[in-house]
Amino acid sequence: MGLRYREKDAVMEENRLHNTDCVAGMQSMPAGSVDLAFADPPFNIGYDYDVYQDQVAAEEYLDWTRKWGAALVKLLKPAGAFWLAIGDDFAAELKMIFQRELKLTCRSWVIWYYTFGVHCKRKFSRSHTHLFHFVKDPKNFTFNGDAIRVPSARQLVYADARAVSKGRLPDDTWILRPQDLENGFDSQEDTWYFPRVCGTFAERAGWHGCQMPEQLLGRIIKVCSNPGELVLDPFGGSGTTLVVAKKLARRFIGFELSPNYAAQIQARLNQAAVGDALAGSDQPLTSAPPTGRRKRKSTGQACKLPL
Repeated sequence: MGLRYREKDAVMEENRLHNTDCVAGMQSMPAGSVDLAFADPPFNIGYDYDVYQDQVAAEEYLDWTRKWGAALVKLLKPAGAFWLAIGDDFAAELKMIFQRELKLTCRSWVIWYYTFGVHCKRKFSRSHTHLFHFVKDPKNFTFNGDAIRVPSARQLVYADARAVSKGRLPDDTWILRPQDLENGFDSQEDTWYFPRVCGTFAERAGWHGCQMPEQLLGRIIKVCSNPGELVLDPFGGSGTTLVVAKKLARRFIGFELSPNYAAQIQARLNQAAVGDALAGSDQPLTSAPPTGRRKRKSTGQACKLPL
């Protein structure tokens, strides 16, 4: 059983999901207790959640962000990290709130590129989400680069003997879609290619429309925390952050306002165990995600399907 945090009549136990408002939940936890936080809040674009109104006035949304953001930042340890997932509409404003008002340092602005995006008729289709990596102290924070290194272009393309054998870390780049290039592309830039968890994928839980892929959260949790450290998710959603944290032997705690979502998340947590493999492929450009009922089409030499 994990630690318990108490304020008045509330008991916030670790290694579980709590069905409560995230601001109240975070305020019941001791300051400086969280190693890594990941937040995928409502984007304020009118999404149909079951208990939350996702379309309010802009200033109301930003004020609410300041409230939960201040509670979250207070919980971070001196070397703690915070990742924020957000859409285009409020990406700039939220970055400024956490950077200018709440005094975090933005280490990376990652673009998560995915297929199965939002198709549009009179503008380019939206197929990305912004991922901001913030730290409290830019000189002292966890970054386990070796845990997420990938082969470099020197290794994969040129077979250059001078290539660093352990691979490289991500860097900035503009990219095309993998299907636009004859041999795909290297996804390990700060534009990350992971497919969204779509309806036919075996990974799909089926009860939440905004499910994050486990491999994406796996990369974040591996690089910004260590086994045994505490991971926080204030917006439980589909539960992916907590499930991945459990599989990777991290302590975890999360909050979810919806009773229905909370029950589903807890059921998903109960099915996961420390050491379980993460769902999906950790090399999304050289494999296709398994589906629940349909066979995958062959994608040619550029895409090797797992056995």
